[in-house]
Amino acid sequence: MEFIEIATEQTTAVTDAIMAIMSIVAALQLRKIGASNRWKSNLWVCAFALLTTAGVLGAIAHGFKISDDLRSFLWQPLYLSLGLLVSLFTVAAAYDIFGKNAASRLLPIMIVVGVGFFGVTLVLPDSFLVFIAYEVSAMLFALFGYVVVASRGKLEGAWLMVLGVLVTVIAAGVQATKALSFTFIWSFDHNGVYHLIQMAGIVLLVAGLRKAFPSRN
Repeated sequence: MEFIEIATEQTTAVTDAIMAIMSIVAALQLRKIGASNRWKSNLWVCAFALLTTAGVLGAIAHGFKISDDLRSFLWQPLYLSLGLLVSLFTVAAAYDIFGKNAASRLLPIMIVVGVGFFGVTLVLPDSFLVFIAYEVSAMLFALFGYVVVASRGKLEGAWLMVLGVLVTVIAAGVQATKALSFTFIWSFDHNGVYHLIQMAGIVLLVAGLRKAFPSRN
C-alpha cells in the first residue's frame, strides 16, 4: 500500500496512530492500578482497547491509498468499536456516579445500544454525525454526573474526570462543525484537530482514574 499524498489526511492518520498508542499505554496503566477492582478496571481497559482499534483502523483509512470498497469496509468495524466504546464509557461513568449495582444493570443495555448504533450506521449514509450525537449525549451525562460527584467530594480525581469529559465534548464539537483547521509545520483539518484535542482528554481522564480507582471500589 502507498501512503496518501493529501497533507491533512496524513496528519489525521498520524494523530489517529498516536491516539492508538496512547490508548494502549492507558489500558496497560489502568490494568495495573485497577488490580483491586477488576470489574471496574476491565470496563476502562476494554474502552481504551476499543479506542486503540478505532485509531488503528482510522490510521489505515486516512493514511493509505486504498479502494473505496476497502475504505467502506474498514469503517464498519471502526463504527462498531466507537459505538461500544461510548457504551462502555457510559457504564464506567455510571459506576463512579451511582455505584457498581447500577453500572452492572446498565452494562447489557448499553451493549445493545452500542450494537444498535452500529446497525444505524449500516443504513444511514452520513453516519458520523449520528455518532457525534450519540457521543455527546453520553459525554454530557458523564459530565453532569462527575460534576455532582466532584462537588460532593465523594471521588478522588473527579474534577480531572470533569475536565477530561469536557475536553472530549469540545473535541466532538470541533469535529462535528468542521470549524477549526490550521497549519503549523503540518496541515491539520477538523479531524486532525479533533485528535489533538482528544489526546489532552485522554491524559486528563487517565490522570483522574489514577486517583479515582483507590477511592471507590
